[in-house]
Amino acid sequence: MPKQGLHPTYALMLTAAFRALGDLTSPDFRSILFRAVGLAIALFAAIFLALQALFWFLTFFSTPWLEQLAEIGASLGLFVAFFFLMAPVTAMFAGLYLDEVAAKVEAKHYSGDRMGQPQPFLKGLFLAVQFGLLVLAVNLLALPLVFTGFGAIVLVMINAYLLSREYFEMAAMRFMAPAEAKELRKDNAVSIFTAGFLPALLALVPIVNLTVPLFATSYFVHLFKQVKRSSV
Repeated sequence: MPKQGLHPTYALMLTAAFRALGDLTSPDFRSILFRAVGLAIALFAAIFLALQALFWFLTFFSTPWLEQLAEIGASLGLFVAFFFLMAPVTAMFAGLYLDEVAAKVEAKHYSGDRMGQPQPFLKGLFLAVQFGLLVLAVNLLALPLVFTGFGAIVLVMINAYLLSREYFEMAAMRFMAPAEAKELRKDNAVSIFTAGFLPALLALVPIVNLTVPLFATSYFVHLFKQVKRSSV
């Protein structure tokens, strides 16, 4: 019986994932990593303080049932914030870090290739925030499914699709027009969607999820390079 090799999709994912992990722990990327983690911590600290302020405001009325409701709401709010908002936060952070990280990845691993052209900062930031809000809206709409038997699986699938689409197209747009980037993604839709499961799952792991924006950026830059070469 002939020996079965690794499926090309999984081979692409593994290669890109190991390279991205190496980038994440590289001294060249350390300052960006600290900034990414620091910004994520600051954002969640702000969410925590906002929920605490809301809790204080509700208990100000000294109504027992309202205090109890506020406690439940604050606990649920923190649960949602830490486990379901990381995907949209990751999407928003893409606009802040993608070009800087992509330039380092390209210089380190693909120095013989043409360097990509960064998006105008405000345009990239606007697109990232816009897409992050879309991911947030979709996650909130799907949140009730968490209380069903398959809800968590649905959320991971949704985020795998949205995050893979966002990061891959943003990496591709450094080298081609937006319409061409979208077409390249559609031509490799199954592989790119499958690759999106890794950052979507990592975004649900406490502590690890703080590094997801940087990891996912490097990961999809590597994936774009591999997909582009295989399509030539």
